[in-house]
Amino acid sequence: MTTNMAWIVLVIAGVLEFIWAAGLKQSEGFSKLWPSVFTIAVMAVSFYLLSLSMKVLPIGVSYTVWTGIGAVGSVVVGYFFFHESMSVMKLLCLALIVGGILGLKFAEG
Repeated sequence: MTTNMAWIVLVIAGVLEFIWAAGLKQSEGFSKLWPSVFTIAVMAVSFYLLSLSMKVLPIGVSYTVWTGIGAVGSVVVGYFFFHESMSVMKLLCLALIVGGILGLKFAEG
């Protein structure tokens, strides 16, 4: 796998991370069957893709980018789908996370 492909796989894994986080909320503590099944399946794929990216990218970069994408995506999903609050401070913090992710990408090459 090339470095560019590893980055693509990592971004997909990160997107799946916030999808499974939303599924986790929908499962209500794994008390609802189908949201729980969906969440576990998406978790497995997300972890697998993360592990594939780690074959090429360093662990610190891979894991940090994966959790950063998941964190930003979870806040956005929470705002739009679960009517959670948003503030200027939250937006600033999200921008810092995105800046960190981009910094790691461009520092890695």
